[in-house]
Amino acid sequence: MSKVKVTVYISSHNYGRYLKEAIESVIRQTASSWELILINENSDDNTQDIFDLYKGDIRVKIFNTKRLGIPSAANFALEKSSGEYFIRLDADDIFEDNNLLVLSNYLDHNSDIAMVFPDYYLMDENANVFSQVRRQPFYHKNHQKDVPPNGASIMIRSDVLKKIGGYRTDLGAQDGTDLWSKIINNHKYANVSLPLFYYRRHENNVTNNNKNIINARRRIKADLSGINIEKFKPIIAVIPCRKNYDFISNLWKVELSNGKSLLEITIEKCINSKIFEHIIIASDTNEVKNTIKKFKDNRLEFFERDTQSTILSKPIAHTLDDITSKYDKSYSGITYLGVLQAPFVDTATIEEGINSLIMNDVESTILVEEINTPVFQRTSHGMNQINKNEYIIDDFDTLYSHTRTCVVTRNRNLKKGSLTGSNIISNIAFDKEAFLIKDSRDIAIANLIIDEKKIN
Repeated sequence: MSKVKVTVYISSHNYGRYLKEAIESVIRQTASSWELILINENSDDNTQDIFDLYKGDIRVKIFNTKRLGIPSAANFALEKSSGEYFIRLDADDIFEDNNLLVLSNYLDHNSDIAMVFPDYYLMDENANVFSQVRRQPFYHKNHQKDVPPNGASIMIRSDVLKKIGGYRTDLGAQDGTDLWSKIINNHKYANVSLPLFYYRRHENNVTNNNKNIINARRRIKADLSGINIEKFKPIIAVIPCRKNYDFISNLWKVELSNGKSLLEITIEKCINSKIFEHIIIASDTNEVKNTIKKFKDNRLEFFERDTQSTILSKPIAHTLDDITSKYDKSYSGITYLGVLQAPFVDTATIEEGINSLIMNDVESTILVEEINTPVFQRTSHGMNQINKNEYIIDDFDTLYSHTRTCVVTRNRNLKKGSLTGSNIISNIAFDKEAFLIKDSRDIAIANLIIDEKKIN
């Protein structure tokens, strides 16, 4: 059998409810040279009955396996494939009729492109379309490396995919991000500004498991940034404290219901990371030294902060520059700003901020929350809604709020008096990470959160 142009694969573990729609969308393709690999991952629903409807089609290959998971299923399909190009269709999604034709034609006419992906529609569990998601053209308007495409409907050259070792199987999620991370620095990629598949949103989506997704994403970033981390050293953590000017004197001493002070909590999350070479507690009071002595870590150091620098209106970048200039005379490294008032930012989040900066070679990373409620701006004609809640969702339309709970910056920014520089990227805050203590009521709320965690 001659080599086909495109291999499509669909794996199913108890997704029989949607499966026929997915398979039919491949059969309807206007492209003429394709094969479809169907993988039944030990389903106990009607998956096999639906697969059997297509066993007479010579373009369809059917396999029965144990429960593999998305990355392993992809590698299995790649091993069985004969296509020049390779693409996944999830069992609950649908291809637009011209998907394979458009994407394969793009690769045919652009030999320097390793992978291509389209825009897509969002639909509900009953296949009702409610929105369209589009990406701005890469190398023209979009230069972001930190936002991977949807893992479904990425078409990639099979030889490139085999050369990079296929998909990682130790993550359990984020196969699209894994593929993206392997491609972006060594190959060209592109997006087609046409909606060519339908992405179904429902309560059983794999993408609803935020914890697995975030953990997988963090591991990918850590592995990728580890290649270049030496160029960004030294990596320093600075935890500023002060006697006055907060809503309570010596805020750093406030003890939460877990029996730890805000300073102790912040120090702990820093010493739990091996990535820091220096962990500096900067304060205008020597009292903090008693807290530092509780920890047996030789990376911990005290920096005496001038009281004048602790005034609220004084830029923190100046204090950070005074500190980092001592440890990084060439200003080549990175500083993490440890925020006392952010008790629920954990070590993994801090490291993700550092790894994101290194991976994307930017000036800084911040932690943000997506704004889902309408935001208005006052104009001469009345209030104007800034975040348009329209049918088409552009990748630059979303608004975000800076949580101020996690900032990682290049030290060269501090030399210029800037905390973040101009080229900033973000990570999305997870769970309670956006929580910031601003008053006494917030302390009470923080204690409730801690007590709830103890119960659970």
